[in-house]
Amino acid sequence: MGYRHVETVISSVSKKAGQPCGDVVQVFRDPYSTVIIVADGLGSGVQANLAATMCTTRLKELIKGGISLREAFAKCVRTMEDARITGLPYAVFTVARILTDGLAVALSYEMPPPVFFTRQYTTILDRKAATYGDFVVYESNFQLDLNEGIVIVSDGITQAGLGRGLRNGWEINGVNRFIDELVSANDPPKIFPDELTYKARSLWKENQGDDCTAVVAWCKPGRIINIMTGAPADPKLDRKIVSDFMESDGLKIICGATTAAIAARELDLKLEVDQDDPGTISPPEYFIEGMDLVTEGAVTLNQVYNVWDEDSDKLERNSPVTILLALLGVADRVNFFNGTAPNLAESDIGFVQTGILHRKVILPLLAEKLKAAGKLVIIRTY
Repeated sequence: MGYRHVETVISSVSKKAGQPCGDVVQVFRDPYSTVIIVADGLGSGVQANLAATMCTTRLKELIKGGISLREAFAKCVRTMEDARITGLPYAVFTVARILTDGLAVALSYEMPPPVFFTRQYTTILDRKAATYGDFVVYESNFQLDLNEGIVIVSDGITQAGLGRGLRNGWEINGVNRFIDELVSANDPPKIFPDELTYKARSLWKENQGDDCTAVVAWCKPGRIINIMTGAPADPKLDRKIVSDFMESDGLKIICGATTAAIAARELDLKLEVDQDDPGTISPPEYFIEGMDLVTEGAVTLNQVYNVWDEDSDKLERNSPVTILLALLGVADRVNFFNGTAPNLAESDIGFVQTGILHRKVILPLLAEKLKAAGKLVIIRTY
């Protein structure tokens, strides 16, 4: 069925304008899952933000360090329970993990239950209680198909309006009904968080109530880009890198003149060079039948990295850099097929003078940019 991508959108609004939000969200991905952590620090402002940041960071590092989700969750709950007793920075939190096949779990510690939605309806997720020592936590197990997702909110949302016309606040049932109205109106999931935080803040009075955070995560068909760049360290792997590259679903992009020559040779195809003047700064473009883009290597990757945050209207039209930047902007998953053979051209004094970073340096930097933009990045080395 192809790559299934979990899209996430976050909206956080501080209790008081200009103060740090006491709710903190972290989202990270690997080839097998997407993990969303939402933490609500006690109180508001700097102290609450610090508590929530410490909580999300520790939980993230435990999970990325190889500890199971439930064990990592339990460790953080125990830490928060100790902090509550001793007066140290304290936060409550929910962590959800969604596998690439849609199988998912949400673990909650003193947080509202997530809301599940499809294109037709919404419902509050069922959850079972579990005892961890002297405290109770909640677990929800569910399956997400395409165009299905969950919404996680902090209690600044569910308690909105408490004592201000709503006896018990908005409550999770009210939140669920509101999301159901958005679904019925065919509103896209990406607007759910902003709509929720705006409604919640309207139920509170200005500078009163609590920080408000809503996060939506839903499954959609993923857009994949494959980038082959650099010759393999061992020429015997030339056929392997080209084969792996061609067998991968998604768009096919080659960055590197030598890389393009290897691909053309292994595929028994003709490599052509665009004879038009590329301009003063644009790298040259090549053509290989069946490829979506073929261009220079290190120069192109450096330029994409350098202009990532620039207004696209400032860029040269039809430049390989502009095209690659646009494709990466809409991609959900980027697979790099990275050859690690030394490139003598990258040691040229011209590269040094113009600040062009070696492929082994620029590739990880570009990968971090892509990850920060919510994309899954896979780097395979040869």
